[in-house]
Amino acid sequence: MARTRLFRRPARVRPPGVLPAGGARTAAETAGVVLAGLGVCGAVAGLGLLRHPEVQLAAIAAGAALFPLRRRFPRAVLLALAALTGLASGVGPVAAVASYDVARWTAGARRRARLPAAAGSLLVATATLAAPVAGPGSVPYGLALGLVLVPTAVIVPGLVGTAQGQQRRLVRALRERGDAAERARRAADSEARTHERSRIAAEMHDLLGHRLSLISLHAGGLELALDRAAPELREEAVLVRRTTRDAMRELRQVLGVLGPLGRDVGADALTDATGTRADIEALVAESRDGGIAVRLEWTGPDLDARPASVRRAAHRVVREALTNVHRYAPTAHVTVTVVHDDAAVRVTVRNGAPPVAAAAAGNLGTGRGLTGLRERVELLGGVFDAAPLPSGGFRLDAALPAEPGDAVLAERSDSPYAGAGAQAADGACGAQDLGSERQTANALTLVLGLAALCVLMALGTCFVYATAPREGAGPRPLPRVGMTYDEVTGLGVTDNRAVRAAATGHEPPRPAGAAGCTYPFNGATESYPGGLRVARYCFDAAQRLIAIDRFSVPSVRDASPWETP
Repeated sequence: MARTRLFRRPARVRPPGVLPAGGARTAAETAGVVLAGLGVCGAVAGLGLLRHPEVQLAAIAAGAALFPLRRRFPRAVLLALAALTGLASGVGPVAAVASYDVARWTAGARRRARLPAAAGSLLVATATLAAPVAGPGSVPYGLALGLVLVPTAVIVPGLVGTAQGQQRRLVRALRERGDAAERARRAADSEARTHERSRIAAEMHDLLGHRLSLISLHAGGLELALDRAAPELREEAVLVRRTTRDAMRELRQVLGVLGPLGRDVGADALTDATGTRADIEALVAESRDGGIAVRLEWTGPDLDARPASVRRAAHRVVREALTNVHRYAPTAHVTVTVVHDDAAVRVTVRNGAPPVAAAAAGNLGTGRGLTGLRERVELLGGVFDAAPLPSGGFRLDAALPAEPGDAVLAERSDSPYAGAGAQAADGACGAQDLGSERQTANALTLVLGLAALCVLMALGTCFVYATAPREGAGPRPLPRVGMTYDEVTGLGVTDNRAVRAAATGHEPPRPAGAAGCTYPFNGATESYPGGLRVARYCFDAAQRLIAIDRFSVPSVRDASPWETP
């Protein structure tokens, strides 16, 4: 069973000579997500809550190294970034962008669900296990940090990427359906035109073919009659018969143009050999038998494998060019060149300067034959050129695509569809402008979304770190005998003059060896009705705490201003 690729990107065609811009774009994206990660770390550090900054910086550096590989190894990179995010919250923006990209380009609903779930589980597990070493400090708070980072670093970006990917695939499917409908419409229009042209060809054949046949028949009978009765008028009858024959041949050619594009009608019906090397050699041989000095030069393989429309166009070009040589330059030297490669078929017919005194030189045609050839070549997406040479000869050149596409119809300025073509071109330009505006709006939306996720990551990390207990947190230890004076004062036990004055005369005797005592006003001093509970800390000459005494002293109530003693 063939394995389904995780990524299904549309094919991108780069114009020739244009270098890919993937390296610069990847570098810019990497720099942006790294700055976002440093911003999260800076916000947490600015509040004095960041622990182990060296671990954060090392994890961000590792995430920056993995980020450019997210499209080549999507699953491995996303899982690695999720693990690094559990170790250091500063990698969260990097993991968020990677999760968005992976979800956007992942094909298959199961993989779009399994991969974010695995990445989120790995993030929570890593944050929980790393909490005592490089996290908040305890396993429960590490679990809380992982649960806070999973939505912002994996789930929400994955959902947004999934929505963007589905929208992109839906738009592409709609475009394909629209293109198919447009091709079907063009095919229907082409078929309708083909039927109409066939009808016109049938009517012309019915109206003119029979009349010209009768004229040719009567002209032949007149030629035989005049051969005996009036020999001097026989040439006029011959001229009428030949003119009628030429008119019939031209009528068949016109009927072939008006008939279906895939085949000719009349004596020159399209066959499998039409346009092949043997067919072109036969045309050249016929012209050579007619007294034309013509030479064929063929380069490349035969045209038997090319589409019938290409072979038919090549046959038409050679036949029309040799017909014009017969008419206007029967004594000129002619060269027919056919160059065939994988991309194009180039047909060139070139003749030298005809004698000035040639009888056919002054017989000017309508030029309709060259116009028909130009339209036929351009309908296939080719290029046609016919022009006299400075030396007095004539050159006809037609470049045909080897494999014509579906939409090779070129709009002409004098065509009734030119206005529709201009409107279509304006619509295409408007669609391109609208597409660029939509891309700009999407980019700004993604940037603002990433900024919002970074803010949420920073707030969640600060909340977890602020609520986690730190070393040295909790109630301060109480003073105990044996501490030095500096250690006691470091615990907030300092002398208070008011308490000392209240204790004077009411305190018990000081212990032996006491060099001085401190009467603090803190939690050790309590008031009760009619007195105070005072604490006394006595130190020896070496400033060592030797005794902690607690005793009560009576309180004095001040008299009210209106009371008299």
